[in-house]
Amino acid sequence: MSRYVFSLMVAFTLHSISSAHAEGLPIAKPSDVSMSPDKLAEVSEAMQKSIDDNRIAGGIVMIAKDGKVVMHQAYGKMDIDADKPMKPDTIVRIYSMTKAITTAAAMMLYEEGKLDVNDPVSKYLPELAEVTVASDSEVRPAENTMTIADLMRHTAGYSYGRGGKTAVDNAFENLNALDREASLATMQTKLDDLPLEFEPGTDWLYGISIDVLGRVVEVVSGQPLDTFFQTRFFDPLQMVDTGFYVPPQKTDRFAVNYQSDGKGKLTSKEEEEENQYLEKPALLSGGGGLVSTAADYMKFLIMIEAGGELNGTRLLKPETVAMMTTNQLPKDVGWIKFGSEVRTGVGFGFGFNVRDEMSDWDPDGRVGEYGWGGAASTHYWISPSDRLIVITMEQVMPYQWLTELKLKGLIYDAIED
Repeated sequence: MSRYVFSLMVAFTLHSISSAHAEGLPIAKPSDVSMSPDKLAEVSEAMQKSIDDNRIAGGIVMIAKDGKVVMHQAYGKMDIDADKPMKPDTIVRIYSMTKAITTAAAMMLYEEGKLDVNDPVSKYLPELAEVTVASDSEVRPAENTMTIADLMRHTAGYSYGRGGKTAVDNAFENLNALDREASLATMQTKLDDLPLEFEPGTDWLYGISIDVLGRVVEVVSGQPLDTFFQTRFFDPLQMVDTGFYVPPQKTDRFAVNYQSDGKGKLTSKEEEEENQYLEKPALLSGGGGLVSTAADYMKFLIMIEAGGELNGTRLLKPETVAMMTTNQLPKDVGWIKFGSEVRTGVGFGFGFNVRDEMSDWDPDGRVGEYGWGGAASTHYWISPSDRLIVITMEQVMPYQWLTELKLKGLIYDAIED
């Protein structure tokens, strides 16, 4: 990289960090928190290469160390056809990054004594008192009780129906459970008679369980999920651009979502699919419904990394955050997996995946890391031992693995011992 290009990157990074400060986040020079500016410049190079290779249209990288933002930089385009650059405050679909906020909401209610993680889900959703399990060619009553913990750690037996390999997958697809024009209560009614893939607590399967948890939050709190989020998270943390839709005055900051063919061609998603985020949905999906910005989500993560507090405002107790960020999977369940892909060394807490051991899966990771991502190639992770928080935001499907494969090692290498 030429000295001129590097100087431009540094100048833009400083401008971007200033925008983070304007959002109420503390900032620091990388060198002030033992990070190398030269190494961080390699992150910018990697992002630009992914854009040049047409893997992504654009992206945002935001890094905090010791509770202070050291990098907040945007790259490429948020809209290729309109030639609109990605900016630090661009609004994106965060999809499953919503899950951590929903789980934190449930843990707030846990702290208030309004629910317990070991409570049966049926205590709050009585219609789930007699769930069934698909076993071989038959459906039978479940022997185990589905608990709140099962919902939060994905051991409830719910899927997303995307595998198409089982009768339950096919049944889920036919339900249209995540219809944006139907409420969480309606979603739950659709799920009432859907068999589980396995006995609760005996296996791990990524699925709709956090949406069910969102419905539990509504029932226990007596509030719609968006109201609970707004009053308990977004207002206290000043997350001003986060919600279940993009209001009219902010649509010019909303990035286009792209579909990749895996061969260097990006196509914008269908207009109907894109426009659905421009008005409030009936379905307040706690599993994947939010839009946000890097700065907004960083506020949430700094609060989590600091043990539940941001700028003197405490949302959760340190011991509650410790529960959330510790592997909660039963020993017999083992590591998390997607189909035949076992992510060796990776368990799941309440709302976050948790790295317990090193392995060939994500070899640049570190033991103790926790985080997750979203379907449109958004991702975050926290390394408690390094007091490091990283957020990357792109808008391309399917998920591109850019953070894990290209950026994580570079960012860890930037930490100066």
